[in-house]
Amino acid sequence: MQLLIACVGLIIVIGLSYLASSNKSQIRWKSIGIMLVLQFVLGFFLLRTSVGTFLVASFAKLFDYLLEFAASGVNFVFAGVANKGSAPFFLNVLMPIVFISAIIGILRYIKILPLFIKYVGLAISYINGMGKLESYNGVASGILGQSEVFISYKKELKFLTEKRLLTMSISAMSTVSMSIVGSYMAMIEPRYVICALVLNLFGGFIIASLINPYELGEKEDQFNASEEDKDQTFFQMLGEYILDGFHVAITVAAMLIGFVAAIAMINAIFKGITGFTFQELLGYVFAPLAFLTGIPWNEAVDAGSLMATKLVTNEFVAMSELSQGNWHFSEHTQAILSVFMVSFANFSSIGIISGAMKGLNEEKGNLVAKHGLKIVFAATLVSFLSAIIAGILV
Repeated sequence: MQLLIACVGLIIVIGLSYLASSNKSQIRWKSIGIMLVLQFVLGFFLLRTSVGTFLVASFAKLFDYLLEFAASGVNFVFAGVANKGSAPFFLNVLMPIVFISAIIGILRYIKILPLFIKYVGLAISYINGMGKLESYNGVASGILGQSEVFISYKKELKFLTEKRLLTMSISAMSTVSMSIVGSYMAMIEPRYVICALVLNLFGGFIIASLINPYELGEKEDQFNASEEDKDQTFFQMLGEYILDGFHVAITVAAMLIGFVAAIAMINAIFKGITGFTFQELLGYVFAPLAFLTGIPWNEAVDAGSLMATKLVTNEFVAMSELSQGNWHFSEHTQAILSVFMVSFANFSSIGIISGAMKGLNEEKGNLVAKHGLKIVFAATLVSFLSAIIAGILV
């Protein structure tokens, strides 16, 4: 029964995307069909096969090692700050971002990351039927992050049309940055994080192809990824990425403090007025949507509350609540929620993406901000699509 409901949910997600389409006649149904099949094949490979399980376990183990290395630096600086036996969120989850960011900087400096991003992105363009830059953007967003990715092709920004910017923004918001993947793995099961990364990549292309279809001329589809500053030395680069990582960690910490405090206040107000917390009320609103992902109805209200929390605040707040273990979800529900959490699809991301774009090109930033709600809507549909597919496969 849950499988049938999930299939209905899949049809509804595609249907909502179709209804929101700006040009239904230009939708590339063949490419969308291929990408949907790929999502199921890759999801099955990662979640259900011994080889896929081994690869996921190996990738997760790699991040375990990276987090251990990061802990050495964190302990050196913050030794004695935490009580013995405690595991502060800031030290154990956020501070490792600094080290992961440094690793990304090194991989970019030695030209491994740019080559990977460029050629994998170009190969994907043959599958999704999109432009080379759009395909590059999808892969690069999942590695660099939703704001940093625009820097990598800042020279091309002035030539991009409004439609192309919208697609790139949807794709960027649908992913997460590799610099904080380790932090996610500290809160939810690593295999669901990795599965979500793959599903969201193609899900972003699918939803963008439905909501914002367009054709590109051969001259428009030119792509040359911007190179790093050739005069920058290794240690200049390393320092830059370390500081960038620290800035991300501090920013996330500040957002969490503000959002968690605001939610606590709002919950208290609603509890006093209605007898229900704000999150409990949102849970009832989102419960039908959670049910359509294949979550049993007896868990749908609590699951909907976490889904709503992620949309209204951010994925870190929702993941931290999910990881506290106070919900008593089944393994199936835990898998669906975990995959749903792994994306930047929330309201605060509108400011992050448009702000990053404005810093590079004021005009293009204003165009992105104009479509802010549509971008969040599309990226949230991507999260539901990935969660539904994961629920069918688990």
